[in-house]
Amino acid sequence: MDLGLIRKQKNLLEFTIKGERHTFPNLLRSYLLNDAGVEFAAYTLAHPMDNDAKFIVRTKDSETAEKALTKACDAIDSDLEEFSKQFRKAVK
Repeated sequence: MDLGLIRKQKNLLEFTIKGERHTFPNLLRSYLLNDAGVEFAAYTLAHPMDNDAKFIVRTKDSETAEKALTKACDAIDSDLEEFSKQFRKAVK
């Protein structure tokens, strides 16, 4: 997965996720919107056949967009690890 930074400010990050359409961007958006410090999180595809999602995150003054993105990624990683443990336990 390649990321391309478009714009970075304290409370705003705009970037592309190359090679991604809906699966990961939608998951990331969902986790970001669960954060009370996130004011706005969304992604777009320029064209229905496009494979590069453009992502925008805007936070309230309480935290930076970069920190919110890091927290969301850590939460996704933790939940996937827990899912993996439960799955391995279930198939034994």
